[in-house]
Amino acid sequence: MDISVVIPLYNEDESLPELYNWIAKVCINNNLSYEIIFINDGSTDNSWNVIEELSEKDKQVKGIKFRRNYGKSPALHCGFQKATGDVVITMDADLQDSPDEIPELYRMIKEEGYDLVSGWKKKRHDPVLSKNLPSKLANATARLMTGVKLHDINCGLKAYKNNVVKNIEVYGDMHRYIPILAKQAGYVKIGEKIVTHKKRKYGKTKFGLNRFINGYLDLLTLVFVGRFSKRPMHFFGTLGTFMFVLGGFISIYLVAQKLYRIHFYLKVRDVVDQPLFFIALVMAIIGAQLFLTGFVAEILSRQSIERNKYQIEQEIG
Repeated sequence: MDISVVIPLYNEDESLPELYNWIAKVCINNNLSYEIIFINDGSTDNSWNVIEELSEKDKQVKGIKFRRNYGKSPALHCGFQKATGDVVITMDADLQDSPDEIPELYRMIKEEGYDLVSGWKKKRHDPVLSKNLPSKLANATARLMTGVKLHDINCGLKAYKNNVVKNIEVYGDMHRYIPILAKQAGYVKIGEKIVTHKKRKYGKTKFGLNRFINGYLDLLTLVFVGRFSKRPMHFFGTLGTFMFVLGGFISIYLVAQKLYRIHFYLKVRDVVDQPLFFIALVMAIIGAQLFLTGFVAEILSRQSIERNKYQIEQEIG
């Protein structure tokens, strides 16, 4: 099988027949064997019936139906597990992603050796203030924090080697940051392709402004877990030690200052009457708490059954 097209969807019954015909036409015209996997994420419309009809028409159409709405990440995770194609393509079901991009994405994976190729919607047909501008800020932050140099990291149109999707875990709302998950798993050859972005033809968007707040929180989680999940003491211990030592130095300074003034018969102010003393005290307490947090996290990490689970690509002998 050349290509698996994985399509998560929620209430997109109007667009599914047109999307299927478009994908099938592109694959057949380019002599690509294919399967299309629709993941119905708890739709309340006629989406599942449409998928059943398409599957009866074409046995290469497969479907997964969730009992309720779980979100895009669980849908992609299940689709990835079912995919058998050498190259896995993901796209949204709203017809804003063009299946005409599939042949070139496939070529970039097979011939240029990319592990992952992400689409870049350089020209977007979305509102500037509610989508375009926040998206640019989010992408710039992700590039700065992770080193993954993509302009549109959350683009739904992507291509992967099959072994990439089998070796990453897409959970929560981490579908936004799949390239980062792939990089953390050791797949570092990540490319980008400018893709066509079309206006929504049917229905309405399923995402609100809260996704930008959640996106930043997810990014912080991903960066922290990627760097410190197996060594939490390096983070909490370093930060705690810095806070504790700084608080200690401030306390020593205040005491030394008092002794100096006493020695030279200058006006003396009690240490505990100075706001700086309480700042130092709070810093020392917070530092101790952070250090203990790192210690407890390290103990829990050592008990994890996945502590020594690593991505092994090949073995000999």
